[in-house]
Amino acid sequence: MAETSRRALRLLSLLTARRSWSRGELAARLEVSERTVRRDIDTLRRLGYPVASLRGPAGGYRLGAGHTLPPLLFDSDQALAVAVALQTAPHTVSGLAEDATRALEALEQIMPTRLRQAVEALRLTRLQNYWEFPAPPIQAVALQVAGGAVHRHEVLIAETLGPGGTRPVPGTAGFSPARRIEPHHLVVWAGRWYLVGFDHADDAWRVHRLDRLHLHAPTGIRFTPRELPGGDVAHLVMTTYDRGDTPAAWECTGSARLDLPAETVARWAPGGSVVEHLDSGHCRLTVGAWSWAGIAGLLATFDTDLTDVQPAELVAACHRLAHRFRAAAGTGLPTAGTRP
Repeated sequence: MAETSRRALRLLSLLTARRSWSRGELAARLEVSERTVRRDIDTLRRLGYPVASLRGPAGGYRLGAGHTLPPLLFDSDQALAVAVALQTAPHTVSGLAEDATRALEALEQIMPTRLRQAVEALRLTRLQNYWEFPAPPIQAVALQVAGGAVHRHEVLIAETLGPGGTRPVPGTAGFSPARRIEPHHLVVWAGRWYLVGFDHADDAWRVHRLDRLHLHAPTGIRFTPRELPGGDVAHLVMTTYDRGDTPAAWECTGSARLDLPAETVARWAPGGSVVEHLDSGHCRLTVGAWSWAGIAGLLATFDTDLTDVQPAELVAACHRLAHRFRAAAGTGLPTAGTRP
């Protein structure tokens, strides 16, 4: 009986992991006969789980909607993944801290001892790293509206918010009419949420910072998904320089003109920096850090010529670093156009 119960739980776990299974696949996974699989399916049905039979030469099963799954079905890796997710989600989505804490506590109460101990050992203390560039947590309702529109292929109506999350008044600086967007993807990168979609106002693909959009109520207007340029949403987000990013709050903020295309710099610039397109081979990067030397160091990582460096404090930091590196190298600086 104990072996049958364990096998039934394993069978239930498999049914939740995929939409449908053939009888032969389940038998192979459980290392039993197909006749035993049929008996275990009957056991699950008697326990109230709506397992539907699929027609076909091989036969198969699907777990229906409306079932309630006990968290005891989590294996060690799944339990740890849920624990990490519940502890990190409130840092990117606002309003979830209390609910996530209660969910984690409820999960621990019904876990076997070995899993509970593993989860308790993974209690996270989040520290702010000097080189993190996070955005303010996104509102959960905005995430639900945007995510629902992406899932249902529904057109979104959105307005671009001004500084501090305010909605600019028509006729004032910074105001732009509401946009019609075909949302295709929600992406999290560098602690920021982005909405990727086809923007009717620009008749082009755009990447929008989700926390800088005021989303209207769902429209119910469906659209046919378009083919994503290049087919790689991560590459599109990381190489788009006009994502609506604003400089993160730092003690020091500076900028420079780089002899590189904007899309190249946007790919490697830290989150919270701003890349401005100047021409096909040049852009301006605005970035913050805890010191002027820190900004100079970030600019140096692009290994290209820098001009129009601002402000004067950043120029002075560049001179200090040049002097230090010259002393560290024990030789003079190479002349322009030569390599050391």
